[in-house]
Amino acid sequence: MIKKFLAGIVLLFSLAITAQSGTSSPYSFYGIGDVTFKGAAENRFMGGVAVFSDSIHLNLQNPASIAGLRLTTFTVGGTNSRNKLVTNTQEGKASRTSIDYLALALPIGKWAVSASLLPYSSVGYRTQSLAQNVNETSSRFEGSGGLNKASIGTAYRLNNRWNIGANIEYNFGEISTSSYEFLPQIQLGSREKNLSNISGVTFNTGLMFQSRVNNKFDVFGSFTFTPETKLTLQNERTIATVTSVNSSGTDEIKVDVPDTTVNLPTKFSFGGGFGVVRKWLIGTEITFRKSGNLGSRFADINNVGYENSQKYAVGGYFIPNYNAYNGYFKRVTYRGGLRYEKTGLVIAGKSIEDMAVTAGFGLPLGTGTFSNINLGAEFGRKGTKAAGLVRENYANFTLSLSLNDRWFVKRKYD
Repeated sequence: MIKKFLAGIVLLFSLAITAQSGTSSPYSFYGIGDVTFKGAAENRFMGGVAVFSDSIHLNLQNPASIAGLRLTTFTVGGTNSRNKLVTNTQEGKASRTSIDYLALALPIGKWAVSASLLPYSSVGYRTQSLAQNVNETSSRFEGSGGLNKASIGTAYRLNNRWNIGANIEYNFGEISTSSYEFLPQIQLGSREKNLSNISGVTFNTGLMFQSRVNNKFDVFGSFTFTPETKLTLQNERTIATVTSVNSSGTDEIKVDVPDTTVNLPTKFSFGGGFGVVRKWLIGTEITFRKSGNLGSRFADINNVGYENSQKYAVGGYFIPNYNAYNGYFKRVTYRGGLRYEKTGLVIAGKSIEDMAVTAGFGLPLGTGTFSNINLGAEFGRKGTKAAGLVRENYANFTLSLSLNDRWFVKRKYD
């Protein structure tokens, strides 16, 4: 029953993932877009902390974690984002609903294998400047698309303390950006459209540690490493005359622009945690990325640079009594965390920073089952109003479903 359900879900959501816009940030114009992936919901609600190997939940940040699974696990998550954009002179609101990930993992003794599909970065913005009189120019800028990752991975449980794992990820996607300009006293306007098709392969490795202290407390450790990868961009540019931003355009001219490569920089993370398994945990994690190697899709994008980035996260969870037979809320998992990130994007000499507070709940789907629904929220701020830039105040509301079952067990009765 659950296998048929999963097959339908996988088909439906895999189509939706590749056809969505997961951001409304004007900063998504730069590079390969706004990196929207922040991990599975269970980790995201803890500020992004993913330092332990869970026996019933997928950890999508460290490939070694799936070696700790005891049941076949399927998970899917989505987010509704509400964004308030503020400058020194204007403000506006935008919202998006998107699918965050789709993943399946299967334990096979000490081994485990996994497959996932997720949108890694998104482009989605629309800004305009309307003429206030006949002597002023009107302009509009918009973009869509992003980078997706299809991943397969494996992990191995070396012993009761150490897990190792690795993923291979195929990156693919399309980014489309358009700019419109309408000059005063001229009947037709102009449109420049840029299209980039992206492809490349990424490797991700991980190591996880867990040990018992004084026969009561558990200590956790996590390390991941992703080497630098080159993405290939096949670029196209067209220029056309238009009567409005909604017209198809006439006299379209194709402009020769070179294909380019963009680096996904070297990234590594490490973290640790302390607590009691299935009771409580407090953890922290640090991620470093050499964003100085990133770069733009086209050589004529000015006023932007890149620097090394860092992300700091702290968070944890608490379960009053995971196997309580009465009192539903005793079995609920309560999560919370904080996150600060220096994104590596530098515009007009200003570093773009992102910070947020997170909280969420894991709700069991009944007694005697390990499946659950996860609900949570993330409230944060990104960017700055300085130098004529945009500050984003955002609220992200996330819902995920985690289903667990035992596969390949020979039945005694049919």
